[in-house]
Amino acid sequence: MFPEKVYYEPDSLSYELGQRLKEKYSAVPWIPIESHNRIDELRTQPNAAFRDLKRLLIVGVRKTHRYVPNAKISDFLVPYTSSGCSAMCLYCYLVCNYNKCSYLRLFVNREKMLEKLKKAALRAPDDLTFEIGSNSDLVLENTITHNLEWTIERFAKQEKGYLTFPTKFNMVKPLLTLEHRGRVIFRMSMNPQQIIRTVELGTSPLEQRIRAVNQMAEAGYRVGLLVAPVILVDDWERQYAELLDILAEQLSEQAKRSLKIEVIFMTYSYVHRAINTEAFSPQADLFNPDRMTGRGRGKYCYRPKIRAEAEEFLRLEIEKRFGTSSIQYIV
Repeated sequence: MFPEKVYYEPDSLSYELGQRLKEKYSAVPWIPIESHNRIDELRTQPNAAFRDLKRLLIVGVRKTHRYVPNAKISDFLVPYTSSGCSAMCLYCYLVCNYNKCSYLRLFVNREKMLEKLKKAALRAPDDLTFEIGSNSDLVLENTITHNLEWTIERFAKQEKGYLTFPTKFNMVKPLLTLEHRGRVIFRMSMNPQQIIRTVELGTSPLEQRIRAVNQMAEAGYRVGLLVAPVILVDDWERQYAELLDILAEQLSEQAKRSLKIEVIFMTYSYVHRAINTEAFSPQADLFNPDRMTGRGRGKYCYRPKIRAEAEEFLRLEIEKRFGTSSIQYIV
């Protein structure tokens, strides 16, 4: 990613990483802001400007450091070195949180965040797992900041705790030679290639994602898969069965050895519908009135009967190929 403009909090330039980013992107305008959370000239842009906003970069200092308990793949969700993303997945849950402002924000006070992580891991009576990639794609971010390399090398030196993060990108080469000491769990999001091409815009294709999983497993990382989000398009059974066939055939034996799979059904929203139809096209709207129903404040999910049937189908198809203990959870 090479941004068209950088919006920055002036305090961010007092950090070493902030200075490096200023030098790296010195050829584009740098616009000072009071807060990375509220940039009015961007928040007031129309939905049609969504793609243009994705070409911006925001640099700031993270002030929120509260860990959120998590009962799925990790013990805690951790706010870390970035939020948002430069990709344009048409269902992205960050759009629900930030509306049009789901552009990539980088936080330069990484030393403070890592120190808190290390202390939390060491204080715990047992090994805890920290999800550091729930607000962004750290593999994508790493191509700009090298923060993921920086974090793994420093966290893995201690004797307690695990880090985990999901990704839709294949740029893992810088991670392959790191001394991770088995304390990092790498998880790749998978979807049928047709869905990747038409819905997960700007992300790595399926073949490259599979290759990245195999490379990380070969480098000794623990690996997992997210079949996520499951989108019930018209021929979803064929597409997801084909995806699972490809994974069973192309994943290495080392990758399969301790593989855990997360299955997450898509949640959609009124915000997604407005942005997708105005920034892309009416055909980009993923709402299906025959299969979806309203839930909570401005959100849609699959109707209970349809979702239950889809869950049963996916559970059987996954277990058939990867064994009965391969599924971590389905939500």
